[in-house]
Formats: sequence, C-alpha cells, structure tokens
Amino acid sequence: MSDSPLNESPDARRSDAQKTESCHVSVMPDEVIQWLMESDPAVIVDGTYGGGGHSKRLLDQLPMGEGVVIGLDRDPAVSERVETESHDPRLHVFLASYDQTPKALAQLNLTVCDAFVLDLGLSSDQLADRNRGFSFTQEGPLDLRFDPENGTPASKWLAIHNEKQIADTIYQYGEERFSRRIARAIVARARERNPVESVVDLVEICRRCVPRSRNHDIHPATRTFQALRIAVNDELGILERTLQSAPNWLAPGGRVAVISFHSLEDRIVKNAFRDDDAWEVLTKKPLRPTESEVTANPRSRSAKMRVARRR
Repeated sequence: MSDSPLNESPDARRSDAQKTESCHVSVMPDEVIQWLMESDPAVIVDGTYGGGGHSKRLLDQLPMGEGVVIGLDRDPAVSERVETESHDPRLHVFLASYDQTPKALAQLNLTVCDAFVLDLGLSSDQLADRNRGFSFTQEGPLDLRFDPENGTPASKWLAIHNEKQIADTIYQYGEERFSRRIARAIVARARERNPVESVVDLVEICRRCVPRSRNHDIHPATRTFQALRIAVNDELGILERTLQSAPNWLAPGGRVAVISFHSLEDRIVKNAFRDDDAWEVLTKKPLRPTESEVTANPRSRSAKMRVARRR
C-alpha cells in the first residue's frame, strides 16, 4: 500500500434508509471482551471491523466518553455502511488492511494501542454478496477479493498462472489432495478458450475432480475456494507481517487476541506468539466457542482464539 494517508469513513452519524445493515454475527465476543478488557485498554484496534460487532461491544466496556476504538477493513462496503450505522465519536474506521495499523494510529496522533483483535473469518455480509464470489452456492463472478477495487480477481489470477503454480497454491493454502487434478482441468478449459470466470465454472470442476467425502460434510469446492481467496488477498503474508511488527505499536502490557478458522492461520498465530520473546502467551491452548454459541451461530464452530500479552 502507498504511503498516502488512510481514508477514515466520513460523518458516521448520517442516516440513509437505503443502506443495508450488517447481517454478520461476531465470533466469540464474550471471550474477546474478557481477555482484552482485563488490561484496562484506552486505545483498542479492531483490525477486521466487518459488521462492527466486536468494536461495538468493546466501546460498551470503555468508560463513558473515554477511550478510542479504531477499526480497519479492506472492504469498501464496510466503509459505506459505517457512514450510516455508527454514532459513537470514539469510533474511527479506516478503509485499510490491519497491517496498516501504525498509519491509522498516526492519523489520530497516536503511536501505540493497548489492545488489538483480529477475527480472520469471512463475514456473512461478504458471503451474501453474489458479486464477490465468496459463496460457492451462489452464481456470480469468481472475484474473491476483500477489496474489489484493488488487486487481481481470482479469475484473472488463474489466467496468469500455470498448471503447477495453480496446483501448488490449491495444495498449500487449501490442503486439497486433488489439487493437481483440479489445476489440470482449469488449464484445459483455458486452452479451449473457455476459461474459468464464474463461481459455477470452478464449482463444476471441483465436483468432477474431488470425490464426495463419506460424511458429506465438506463441499468439494471448499478447499479450492479457500486457497484462491488466501492467494488473491495475501492473507497469510499479511497475518505474518502484522504479528511480527505488532510489538512495535502495541504498548507494553497490551494484549492481542486472534481468532482463526483453519489450521494454516492458527499455526502462524501459535508460532508467532511462541517464537518471539516480545510475547507472553496467555492461552496455552486455543479457546473455543461455547456449545451455545455454535448452536446460535454455526459459522463459529471452527473458531480458535489465541491471546498474548506484549512484554
């Protein structure tokens, strides 16, 4: 990202009946509150603002009229929604990836924060938008970008990479055993001048190439879509860089909580907290959502939360 200032969502107190509210339900909100607020933070960063659930709960915990919550999100739709949904002057939301936290702090004349939370899962709002391609149960363009105004959509990504690169990506980021078979089919379509451009195109390939599992609980396209989404958005690279730099802008004694949804993310978080002496691990094992939360919000079932404190 360039060194230009971040854009904060303007005039958060305007009303607009034509704007739609978020349908996203934040994961493990009680645990986030419990572990972050124990250190009495005054400046909190919500690096994956999404529907604003975590930010709003954190604002409720701050003393009246005190503290700051800074939200960041790469999705322009989030920024547009914030303009109409937010009413608390202590909330500042920026259109940016969470690895740009230092720039967001600087915009508010701050150098450090006291708490930092990341919820790395897809939001329900993104899944519901058929123009984004995140849900393989809806027809739409194969985009998969968090920020549809920047970067390379997944369909174009497939067009500029060769069979080996596609297969390696699907295997590495999706842990898909049939990655080479899928990559071969993708490239074969391109040679026939019928490239993969839509969600349905890729889902059909995955259905043909991935045998149905015995318990039928995983859609054959799940791992491939995950892999391409990670690649298009550089998700793991951004997570690694952020956790490496966070000790520079998290105040001593400050806490970071990261909620991950698959083993690749969780491994990065676990290793970052374990291998850097700047961190004191507070959760020896990852926290999991309660049974009641999973019942109310099934998308939380694979969530794992790890917490560390800046020494």
